[in-house]
Amino acid sequence: MTQIDFMAEAQAMRDELIARRRDFHLHPELAFEEVRTAGIVAQTLSDLGLEVQTGIGKTGVVAVLEGDQEGPTVLLRADMDALPIHEENQTEYVSTTPGKMHACGHDGHTAIALGVAKLFTEHRDQIAGRIKFVFQPAEEIGQGAAAMIADGALQDPRPDVSVGLHLWNEMPLGELGVADGPTMAGSSIMKIVITGKGGHGAQPHTTHDPIICAAQIITALQTIVSRNVAPLDTAVVTVTTMHAGDAHNVIPQYAELTGTLRAFKVEVRDLISQRLEEIAVGIGQAMGCEVKVTIRHLTLPVINHPEVGAKLRARFSQWVDPQHFHLDARTMGGEDMSCFMDGIPGMYFFVGSANAERGLNYGHHHPRFDFDEDVLPLGVALLAAAVGEYVLK
Repeated sequence: MTQIDFMAEAQAMRDELIARRRDFHLHPELAFEEVRTAGIVAQTLSDLGLEVQTGIGKTGVVAVLEGDQEGPTVLLRADMDALPIHEENQTEYVSTTPGKMHACGHDGHTAIALGVAKLFTEHRDQIAGRIKFVFQPAEEIGQGAAAMIADGALQDPRPDVSVGLHLWNEMPLGELGVADGPTMAGSSIMKIVITGKGGHGAQPHTTHDPIICAAQIITALQTIVSRNVAPLDTAVVTVTTMHAGDAHNVIPQYAELTGTLRAFKVEVRDLISQRLEEIAVGIGQAMGCEVKVTIRHLTLPVINHPEVGAKLRARFSQWVDPQHFHLDARTMGGEDMSCFMDGIPGMYFFVGSANAERGLNYGHHHPRFDFDEDVLPLGVALLAAAVGEYVLK
C-alpha cells in the first residue's frame, strides 16, 4: 500500500483547519437549519473537484471522490448541527447567535472531514475505489442520518466500510476510544399519556387521579432495569418530564410523562419497550385510568466491527501509543452514525480533545464546552489513515 505521511500533511493545514472550525463555531445552526454550513461544505468540496449533491436529507451534503482504479467504497461521515444552548465562553470565536452554540464538537468534525477531503484530492491517483463524504444534519435530534438515507445517501454506490470520529472531552488530548462492539447506546424516546377522571382537589374520592397514577408508573418503571434486564447487560430508563394540572385545587383529567430509553442491544431495547407498556397500562387499569404509551426509536446502538477495529488500531498506533487506547470506551449517549453502520462494517472512534490545564475540559452540551484545537490535525491524520487503509493502492 502507498505510504502517505498523513500527520505531516495534516499538520501543514493546521491553521486552515482552525480557521474553518472557528468560522463554523461563530455561526452555529440547529438541526435541519444548516444552510450556511452546508453551503460552505458543498462549495469547498466542489472547488476540490468532487462530485457534490446537496439537499440530501434536507440540508445534508454528499460528495464522492473517485479513484483511478476500481476498489471498495468507504463512507466518511461528519455531523454539522449545533445545539440550542447559549454560549458562556469568552473567546474570539464565541457564537454570534444568542441561544445557539457548537457544544458537542460538530464544528470540529466538519472541519476535519473537509481536511481529509483536501488531503485525498491531492492523492487521487493513488486511490483504488472511492470515498463517499457524508456531511449530515440534525444529529442532535437523532433524525439526520435517517433523512439522508431516505434520500439515497447509501446508494449509488453502497459503501463497503463506514468510518467516523467524535471529538471527546471525556478524554485528554492524545488518548483514543477504540473499543470493538457496542460503544454508544441506541436511543429511544417515550411518551405516556394518562387519562383519569378529574375533579375537586377536596373530593379525591370522586376522581381517578392521573397524578397519583403517574407517580406509581414512574416508580415502577425503575424495576425494568433492576428486575427485567439481565445484570450483565446495560440499560437506562429515565423519566425526564411530568406535566399535569393547572390549579392548586383541581385534580386534572390528564397527566403526561416523557423520557428516554438507552440500551446497547436491540433485543434489550425491545424488552424494555415491552415491559414499559405492560407496566404503565397495568398500573393505569388498576387505578381506573386509561394509559397510552408511545415509543419512538431514534438511533440504533453504534457497534464497531472487530475486523475494522483491528485494522485501524494498528494504523493509529503510528501516532498514538497503544497504552493510550481505551479499549472499553463506551457511553450511554446515542449517535445516529449507527444508521450508516447498520449492515455496513465500520468504526466510530473517540478522539480525546480535553486540556484541563487550559480549562478546555467542560463536558459535551455544557455552555462552556470547548476543545484543544491541536486535536484537529490529529483528527485529520487518524480519519485519513482509516480511509486509506481501504482505498490506497
